[in-house]
Amino acid sequence: MSRAALAGAGLSVALAAGAAAAPTDLLRERAFVVAADARCGLFDARTAAALAAGRAQARNTAIRAGASSAQIAEAEAEARRRASGLACTSPEVRAAAERVRSAHEAFARLERITYPGEIGEWRADRGVGARPRWRLAQTTTIGGRTGVFGLAGRDGSEALLAVAEFPNGRRPYAARLVMRDVRRTSGPVLDRRGARAGEAVPLARRLPAGTGTRSFQAQAREAAPDALAPAGMKRGWAFRFPDEAVAAMARLDPREAVAVEFLFSGAPETVRAYVEVGDFAAARQFLTLAAR
Repeated sequence: MSRAALAGAGLSVALAAGAAAAPTDLLRERAFVVAADARCGLFDARTAAALAAGRAQARNTAIRAGASSAQIAEAEAEARRRASGLACTSPEVRAAAERVRSAHEAFARLERITYPGEIGEWRADRGVGARPRWRLAQTTTIGGRTGVFGLAGRDGSEALLAVAEFPNGRRPYAARLVMRDVRRTSGPVLDRRGARAGEAVPLARRLPAGTGTRSFQAQAREAAPDALAPAGMKRGWAFRFPDEAVAAMARLDPREAVAVEFLFSGAPETVRAYVEVGDFAAARQFLTLAAR
């Protein structure tokens, strides 16, 4: 699904169209409806959750378009002020609520969505079934081969996994997930040195160094289930990371990357893979709608 189609499915409301539209226009409109709902109880739980997912995606879109933290904060504050100054029965509030309800009918029927990023993409699948499946996945290169990182599970349960296969049957004895520590840093680190205008910063240069990161050790290792292995994988390994890592990743800036490090007893001792954060948080909210 294209970004434009996704915006429609994600409850885009009253977005100012045209080349002159500011990066925060969509965020401002979604934040307005969220604030109006908080005051007036406009929506049921499913519709409110869908709206929250759309707001998260709009915020990420504004960030990727170059909006600063101050611009985003001002857009959301302006939306709250606008909502607080209107009666719940006002034509503006009622019209916005009706647009959201109409959009939700289409959004609720969606089972799968792809959230594009600058380099990678998240594929979200909220279908159900007895077989394990990737509920939220991003394909990456691990040790020169195709690997997958994301949330996998069945029957409503899910876990954060990295699935990979290594040359010559090598088997890592452990893995860890490395990301920026939001408690020790003031914002994302994007090393643009040498990058040309309009060129995406490589994922390997979207992580801080040293004490600016935190890591989560994998809690378990097992042979990768066939249902989760990418095409061509013959003997893959699946590493499961703690739920705490999911929450930490959801708090990151969409422009950032996280790294999965696989540890071996022989050289090379570490194989590293990178995953773009992108719309991870918005995609997670899309998944929660299936359980409501």
